[in-house]
Amino acid sequence: MLRSMITASNTLGQLQQQLDLIGNNMANIDTQGYKRTQTGFSDLLHQQMNNGDPHDSPDGRSTPLGVRSGTGAVLTAHTAFSQGGIKTTGRELDFALTKPGQFLQVEAGGEIQYTRDGALYLNPAQDGRLQLVTSEGHAVLDANQNPIFLDASFKNSTVSAGGRLTANPSGETVQLGIVGITQQTMLEKQGGNRYALKEIAPNGTVAFLEPEQVGIKQGALEMSNVDLSKEMTDLMIAQRSYQLNSKSITMGDQMLGLINSVR
Repeated sequence: MLRSMITASNTLGQLQQQLDLIGNNMANIDTQGYKRTQTGFSDLLHQQMNNGDPHDSPDGRSTPLGVRSGTGAVLTAHTAFSQGGIKTTGRELDFALTKPGQFLQVEAGGEIQYTRDGALYLNPAQDGRLQLVTSEGHAVLDANQNPIFLDASFKNSTVSAGGRLTANPSGETVQLGIVGITQQTMLEKQGGNRYALKEIAPNGTVAFLEPEQVGIKQGALEMSNVDLSKEMTDLMIAQRSYQLNSKSITMGDQMLGLINSVR
């Protein structure tokens, strides 16, 4: 009974984490550029409990006598970077990345990070110019990883499919810092819809793209890739699994109570 209760309690903790991740996905269904977290389970180590001599096994049996007892399950989670739907907004400073694996470079916390959220804004800079920033105020970087500043006379802008921004009426142009991430498993979430490279990321993980390689659409935003019907299905399965393991602990506790009550 103790073994079954320990196994169930191990799994309950992992199921709770899955429920939290599913809830986070559902909460961000309308967050532009959000990438859902995909969850799954794998078995923890099994323990072999022999109850006989393997040499006495009947003919045809390929495994030794005994029982392989599991110790629970462990949650595996990774970010699914599939392309989200494109929503037309008509706003000049909204940009949707139309090719998967491409990210806009921003500066946050003194380091270069990456985002798929293309809702950009202009903030007044100390020198009288305007700085291109994200919705949270983080600096957007150009192809040379420098902050982007525009003339104070800015009225409107146009962006080519290759990511070249032209400000009117000054006519100044700048190439948005859009890069390709070759190994997206090397990205970890930082909050605020941003990602940073893991310290173990190998050289060459970030690929600097030529304009003809970039896919961008002005006046639109990439929405999240969360599928509500799938999240609801995963939520119900996780809840039933949670109930099953909870019931296993309850039954084990009741049987231990019966054993202890025997005189």
